[in-house]
Amino acid sequence: MSDVFDKIINGEIPSYKVYEDDDVLAFLDLTQATPGHTLVVPKKHVADIYEYDEELAARVLGVLPKIARAIKASDDRIIGLNIINNNGEAAGQSVFHSHFHLLPRYVDDGYDIPVLDNSDKMTEEIYQERAQKIAEQFERD
Repeated sequence: MSDVFDKIINGEIPSYKVYEDDDVLAFLDLTQATPGHTLVVPKKHVADIYEYDEELAARVLGVLPKIARAIKASDDRIIGLNIINNNGEAAGQSVFHSHFHLLPRYVDDGYDIPVLDNSDKMTEEIYQERAQKIAEQFERD
């Protein structure tokens, strides 16, 4: 099944490319939530982060700093950068081809990413139990 990113990768839909290599394509997001908002996608179709193997992850994630530096260098008003990756519909993923949003930040850009703080509901026991359950998964590999 072909999605909009597959069509961009295959040249069926035009895009504003900023970076391309054998494995990765980066292009401007048409929404431009902030100026320079860029999407980074693997050319190999994977739906989300859960489908990456180590090799693909190294190739895709390995170029994020390079692309981020290019975005920052392109505009001296940029004071920061968010890297956002949504996985699954419940997490806000709307195109089911893995992609990373590189979102340049500017003074008073009006873009707000809320971060919830639930630390008041946590106890030492809850932290320990959650950490242990996650850590145990590495023993299964």
